[in-house]
Amino acid sequence: MFHSIVKFAGTGLLCLTLGSLAACGNVSRDVARDGHSAGQLVWPAPESATPMHRSGTFPNPDDLRQIRAGLNKQQIAHLIGYPHFSEGMMAVREWNYLFNFRQSGSDQVTVCQYKILFDDNRLAQSFYWKPTSCGQLSMPPGATASSSTESPKEQVFTLSTDALFAFDKSSVDDITNNGKAQLDDLAHRMIAAGSGVRIVHIAGYTDRLGGEAYNSELSERRAYAVMHYLVNRGVPEESIVAEGRGVEDPVKNCPESPRAELIACLAPNRRVEVKVDVVGDGHVEQEHGT
Repeated sequence: MFHSIVKFAGTGLLCLTLGSLAACGNVSRDVARDGHSAGQLVWPAPESATPMHRSGTFPNPDDLRQIRAGLNKQQIAHLIGYPHFSEGMMAVREWNYLFNFRQSGSDQVTVCQYKILFDDNRLAQSFYWKPTSCGQLSMPPGATASSSTESPKEQVFTLSTDALFAFDKSSVDDITNNGKAQLDDLAHRMIAAGSGVRIVHIAGYTDRLGGEAYNSELSERRAYAVMHYLVNRGVPEESIVAEGRGVEDPVKNCPESPRAELIACLAPNRRVEVKVDVVGDGHVEQEHGT
C-alpha cells in the first residue's frame, strides 16, 4: 500500500514538476529529432486549455502568417503568444494553441487547434491544424477562393504510396528515388503556375489491411511527409493542408483471397492524392504518369 501511494505521488509530482502534458501522455508521441513528424499526433482536449485560454483567442492573421520553420520559441511567442495548454515552455518539443477565426461578413466563429513541433534545437519545424481546413482561414484574403470572382479548377494527382515510400515507412527520409522524382516534378510545376495555385490539399490513404488506428496514423504521416517534401522544394507552406484518411474512399474493392494476391489487388487504394485548386490561366501540367 505504501509503495503504491509513493508511486502515485511520484507520478503526480512528475506531472506537476514538469508542468507538461508530455509527462501525462497528452502530447504527440515519438516526435522526430528533426521536428518534421511524429509517430502519432495527439491533440489535447480544448476544454483542457489553461483557464485564460479556455475560450480560445483571436490571433492576428498577419502575425500568424509569419510563423515558419526555423523560428525559435521566443520568436514564436512574440508573434502568437505562449502555448494555450499546460505542456510546458522551454524543455518541450510541442506547443498547442486554441484559436478563433471570425468568418468574413458574419459573427460566426470557427474554433481551430494549432500545433507546432520543434526539433532537438527547439526550433519550429512543422505545423498542423485541426481540422485541417483551418489552415485556409489563416491565409491572406488574396489566397482564398472566396475572394476571387473565378471558381477554382481542381486538378488531382494520384501518387502510389508503394512507389513513394519503402514498405511500412512514412517519413521524408523514407521517400524513394522514384517518389522524389515524381514530387520534384510536381513541385516544379506548381511553382511554375505561380499565383494561380490557391490551395494544395494532400490526403493520404491506405488499404483495408491492418488496424484502423494504425492505418489512420500511417496515412497521416505519409501525407505530412509529402507536404514537407514539397515545401522543401519551394511550394509555399501556407497554401498547403494535409490529412490522413486511412481506409476511406477506396478506389478498388477486392474479394478475400490469398494475402499476396490481396495485397496486389488493393495497391490502388494505397495512395496519396494531391488536389491543386487553380484559378485564372494557371495550370499545373503533369509530365509523369502518376
